[in-house]
Amino acid sequence: MIAQYYNSIHVKDNLLKQIKVKENQLKIAQESNMIYVTEALQNELLKLQAELSEPQDVEVQALMSLLDD
Repeated sequence: MIAQYYNSIHVKDNLLKQIKVKENQLKIAQESNMIYVTEALQNELLKLQAELSEPQDVEVQALMSLLDD
C-alpha cells in the first residue's frame, strides 16, 4: 500500500511537470500566432489534465473495495 502511494505521487508529479511544459509551449505558440500548434497543444493539455484526475478515481475505488471486504 505504501509503495502504491509513493508510485501514485511520482506519477502525479510527472504529469504536473508535463502539464507545466505544455502550458509554456502553448503560451509561446499563442504569442507566435501558431493556430494549429495552439490547437494541438490545447488538446494534449486537456488529455494530460484528464490523466491527472484519473489516478485519484482509481485510488478511491481501491479504498472503497477495501471497505466492502
